[in-house]
Amino acid sequence: MQQPTSPIGIFDSGVGGLSILKAIRKQLPNENLLYIADSANAPYGDRDPAFISKRALEIADFLYQANAKAIVVACNTATVVAIDALRANFTIPIVAVEPAIKPAAAVTRSGVVAVLATSRTLASSSVARLCERYGDGIKLMLQPCPGLVEQIERGQLASKQTLMLLESYLQPVLAAGADTIVLGCTHYPFLEPQIRAIAGNAVTILDSAEAVARQLQRIISQTNPNNTGSYAEDFFITTGDTAATGELISNLWGSHAEVKPMI
Repeated sequence: MQQPTSPIGIFDSGVGGLSILKAIRKQLPNENLLYIADSANAPYGDRDPAFISKRALEIADFLYQANAKAIVVACNTATVVAIDALRANFTIPIVAVEPAIKPAAAVTRSGVVAVLATSRTLASSSVARLCERYGDGIKLMLQPCPGLVEQIERGQLASKQTLMLLESYLQPVLAAGADTIVLGCTHYPFLEPQIRAIAGNAVTILDSAEAVARQLQRIISQTNPNNTGSYAEDFFITTGDTAATGELISNLWGSHAEVKPMI
């Protein structure tokens, strides 16, 4: 049975969802948070949809059995592939993430918006719907970024290869006049300093982390209105190597993280 101390579950194919977790921790300082990195199967970007859906359902079931009061799918690819199946199979609230195309359309001055994401996310009906709904009168450039997630999962945020990949993905959209860049993968905010260095200070960079955290806060305030305690523990689990994942999570999280195996 869920209690005020029951955790909020958050999962991603790897460590990218930590960008969402940081925003959630800031928005919900009194909650226990349980993060799962499916590092043994990262990245999801080019995986078969049936495999992604199977993993999402298995991880969500693990979180459900851990008495999670809500689940956040902190992965754009898992969201576009599996969100309907997740909501059909579980009764607790499930919060999804989607690229910040709506706010980007509202702030662009040049009328050109670049959306950086995995190929599967960009090819989804969800992104097509967002483009149709908010793309009127602007140019949306959907830029797949193969290889970036793998670099982040290796902890190579500023390596020569990472910078070369970023240059190859950013230069075409910048040359086309993009003044707003949407980070449509939860891994990519960890490359924001490198993206900023290439794009310049005049370009607006948006991600979905704060919007997801606000939506989760609204849901939690409705379902757990009396939660005024101060629990605020962070728990980390991985399907991969606990030592390697622990080191990577600690670096990205900003403090030591004890990572346990998913059993």
